[in-house]
Amino acid sequence: MSEPAYSDFRDLDIWKRCRNIRRDIWIVCKSLPELEKFRLSDQMIRASRSATACIAEGYGRYHFQENIQFCRQSRGSLYELIDHIDVSVECGYLDREAAEAIVDRIKTAIRILNGYIKYLKKRKQETS
Repeated sequence: MSEPAYSDFRDLDIWKRCRNIRRDIWIVCKSLPELEKFRLSDQMIRASRSATACIAEGYGRYHFQENIQFCRQSRGSLYELIDHIDVSVECGYLDREAAEAIVDRIKTAIRILNGYIKYLKKRKQETS
């Protein structure tokens, strides 16, 4: 059985899922009050962009260990987003139901990212 062909990082399911989360976060941030524009909103947007950017950068490194490290950074950004979503709920900016839906998508992305990291580790061992 042959491996799937990826022309670049945008073909990865995990990158696509993180891109969708990034879009979700952008929509949430548009609804935040102006006083949060350079606070919570900025942090949320940066973390969501970091999730996709780290996957892209790791993919471009061509070394399994570096790719794994960037995927771990992406995972950290996703966990950071969960915390920012919690803050949004605590401040009354986001209702709990909407927050839980986003957090569920983030947790799914984390599980898929963990699987991708496991795959990269296996490939690293096979080529060693």
